[in-house]
Amino acid sequence: MNEMSFANPNFLWLLLLLPILIGWYIYKNLYRANAFLIAAPALFNGFKPSLKTYLQHIPFFLRCLALSTLIVGLARPQSKHSWQDVRTEGIDIVLAIDISASMLAKDFKPDRLEASKVVATKFIENRPDDRIGLVIFSGESFTQCPLTTDHTVLKNLFGSVKTGMVQDGTAIGMGLATAVSRLKDSKAKSKVVILLTDGVNNSGSIAPELAADLARPFGIRIYTIGVGTKGMAYSPVGIYPNGQYAYDYVKVDIDEPVLKKISNATGGKYFRATNNAKLKAIYAEIDKMEKTIIEEKQYSRKAELFHPLAIAAFVLLMLEFLLKNTVFKTITGY
Repeated sequence: MNEMSFANPNFLWLLLLLPILIGWYIYKNLYRANAFLIAAPALFNGFKPSLKTYLQHIPFFLRCLALSTLIVGLARPQSKHSWQDVRTEGIDIVLAIDISASMLAKDFKPDRLEASKVVATKFIENRPDDRIGLVIFSGESFTQCPLTTDHTVLKNLFGSVKTGMVQDGTAIGMGLATAVSRLKDSKAKSKVVILLTDGVNNSGSIAPELAADLARPFGIRIYTIGVGTKGMAYSPVGIYPNGQYAYDYVKVDIDEPVLKKISNATGGKYFRATNNAKLKAIYAEIDKMEKTIIEEKQYSRKAELFHPLAIAAFVLLMLEFLLKNTVFKTITGY
């Protein structure tokens, strides 16, 4: 019913005449039957009405149906057809994630890397219209997943990320340069890198500032996130012979001036995440700042539906007239 309306709904009140008409018909037929029984009761002993006697009410039923159809037609039912023309203009985003050994520090639960993966995965799920890629770096960098709208594949590849996939270290400049190379040929109107690290650039052949300079001509905005608590954190300090990391409390050292400089140079912003909740809030803020452009145009059209109802009413009246004057002609009329 949400797809139908009536141009003249007041005519629908005429449908209240139908119960009156039906009541009158029932009363008239009962009165006529009782009159026959009183006049000649002996004639009706053992009398059983034929099928034709029961079917004599069909013309009246057709007349009621025709009348109700005609009334609904007079109310001018109209169908409401509506549709949307939606244009989406997605944003191309590359997540550049530090996977150095220090990302296993326990100041986040269960550690910095796993917390970052959980929050970033939720960020991906909230942006179904965007192409998103993944770059990972420590002492070196490489593309884990190119820009894609297949977020299922992206999340699966993200889930397999772990420390030790490449040589250890913190090559922020290399990670950023790899992310920029993935975005430089993009035709999207908005291109973004979200770089997450917990340390100081100490590896690679490209300085972070140079990578930012490379991003600026392509209109790439860089949001940087420094991950780590203030002060000391329980972090890996070496590896035992069995391959397990040895932990101890070490000072958290994040090169915030460089990360701020990178973001400011490209129109982005620097954030500091000191715990899981803060990291989640940072991604939520970036999500709000980088909204996908969606344009919707609403169209609607109404179609008149009374024509088929008028035809149906005419057909029903003609059928009632024919039955009344042929098959049921010998039965007393109503």
